[in-house]
Amino acid sequence: MLDLELLRTLVCVADEGSFTRAASRVHRTQSTVSQQVRKLEQTVGKTLLLRDRAGSDVVATEDGELMLVYARRLLAMADEAEHVVAAPRAARVLRLGIPEDFDVSRLTVLLAGFVARHPEARLETISGMSTDLRGKLAAGDLDLALIKREPGDGACLAAWPERLVWVGDRRHLAGSAAVPLVLFPHGCIYRKRMIYALESAGRPWHVAYHSHSLAGVQAAVAAGLGVSLLPAFARLETHALLGAQEGFAAVPPTELAIVGNSRAASGMEQQLVAALKQAVETDIQSLAASV
Repeated sequence: MLDLELLRTLVCVADEGSFTRAASRVHRTQSTVSQQVRKLEQTVGKTLLLRDRAGSDVVATEDGELMLVYARRLLAMADEAEHVVAAPRAARVLRLGIPEDFDVSRLTVLLAGFVARHPEARLETISGMSTDLRGKLAAGDLDLALIKREPGDGACLAAWPERLVWVGDRRHLAGSAAVPLVLFPHGCIYRKRMIYALESAGRPWHVAYHSHSLAGVQAAVAAGLGVSLLPAFARLETHALLGAQEGFAAVPPTELAIVGNSRAASGMEQQLVAALKQAVETDIQSLAASV
């Protein structure tokens, strides 16, 4: 079982880029911080951080980057759980759906901040495929949902185009061999886009890897297991960008939308929508600046 305290130390060292600065931030000795990271590495059986002798220059390994994704999610969930349990039972409950194939590492931090600013609210966050979230919303089991969908597919509170890119390892693309695909489950709009594009082009394909999570798909592509179609923001530095030269034509953008149930949104829901919009638009601006 992963120790949350060790995960906090890992995140702190990675954020600071130094054992020395991390130790100062958490008010512990450098040796204690180093021992905690080493204990976590022993627990998972992987080297997570590469460090120099002085501990003043630290970078995450590939395994460390993956662990950091889950560490941030677990810590945000733990903070949220602590707040929810401590909150008064009369708190206003807001039920939010987030797609399983979404990068939630930054979003969970935002949600934890929203709850901290609104002690009168109790936020219940559910992840799942966008198709399932829409069903829960229609059934009244959710108040709001952030979903992936076809552009303009129904009413929404806010929407943004989501540019998609092909990513993979060019070593798998030689000759006429079937393209190995790294896929999300049935019902995922990225999966539909991938299969339709390849079959329209007459290219054979086969399933190389399945994952419900974005982190799992990213890791599989980075490991060279196959090709996938991801939103541009989710492409890692280790992912080769594939285009028409490799036989992968551009595909139409999907849409990221905030949708609500049929009743009028409360003031608290409107504030949550505003926070979600700020988070998404910040990511879009960051992506545009990096292109």
